[in-house]
Amino acid sequence: MTLLQSITDALDIAMTSDHTAVIFGEDVAFGGVFRCTVGLEEKFGKERVFNTPLCEQGIAGFAIGLSVAGANAIAEIQFADYIFPAFDQIVNEAAKYRYRSGNLFDCGSLTFRATWGAVGHGALYHSQSPESYFAHTPGLKIVIPRSPAKAKGLLLSCIRDKNPCIFFEPKILYRSAVEQVPTKDYMLPLGKADIMLEGSDVTLIGWGTQVHVLREVADLAQEKLGVSCEVIDMVSILPWDKETIFQSVAKTGRCIVSHEAPYTGGFGAEVAASIQEECFLNLEAPVQRICGHDTPFLIYLNLFTCQTSGAAWKLSRK
Repeated sequence: MTLLQSITDALDIAMTSDHTAVIFGEDVAFGGVFRCTVGLEEKFGKERVFNTPLCEQGIAGFAIGLSVAGANAIAEIQFADYIFPAFDQIVNEAAKYRYRSGNLFDCGSLTFRATWGAVGHGALYHSQSPESYFAHTPGLKIVIPRSPAKAKGLLLSCIRDKNPCIFFEPKILYRSAVEQVPTKDYMLPLGKADIMLEGSDVTLIGWGTQVHVLREVADLAQEKLGVSCEVIDMVSILPWDKETIFQSVAKTGRCIVSHEAPYTGGFGAEVAASIQEECFLNLEAPVQRICGHDTPFLIYLNLFTCQTSGAAWKLSRK
């Protein structure tokens, strides 16, 4: 399956196994602009798969109310860049609903799906990675898959989790990421990082699309320099797997964190600070970050990719 097909399969399974599950958002009834919901309206009916007005704040508010009323709400935000009108509803309502009621009420059966990251021609309004904005908010879970098999299992976990979840889908991987995916119903744990490649000299940490860049850098470092890189996919931004990362850095003594989002205030800063606090005596060098520029997103993805992978390569040589 492609990542796109694995998302569709996960939604199909969720709708089949839970009669309260509903999918809604802009253009989802005819399959969505990325075709993730193709065939679902025909299979489950217009009352469970339907379009909404072009109003992200309204989509989020409706999703929260639907969840509180007992449904399993699966809301699509067409581009993560346009999730910001819904920011107040997600951060001040969904994330705090259980806390403000003393655990009497919650909107746990609530998932926001949104396409995420660069694709090559999206420029400044269709390329952003806004995970760090939401990572500052207790009460949310944030997940970013790297592959079709991970996407299916993680999405089903988000849909069935009793906390509001944001599921960011790397749109450049929708059709380019292809692998064997189990057709059965399965879930993968949230908050558990994956060690994609074991190594001994330096730890490379990323999530989503950037994991594949780091894997290429690791192969190049091994081939050209004999440097053994351990590559870790964080999988979840909230909660994040500190134990796996700290153990890796304690072993290698060096670490590079990389993400597409801008350098300043990116979640890589949180990871780097935590490593410095917990692994200081094990570090052989300062933790380094390879991130996007502190500018609106570049028009050309290739330039961005060359810069991030090239910078990671230079640091691995050090």
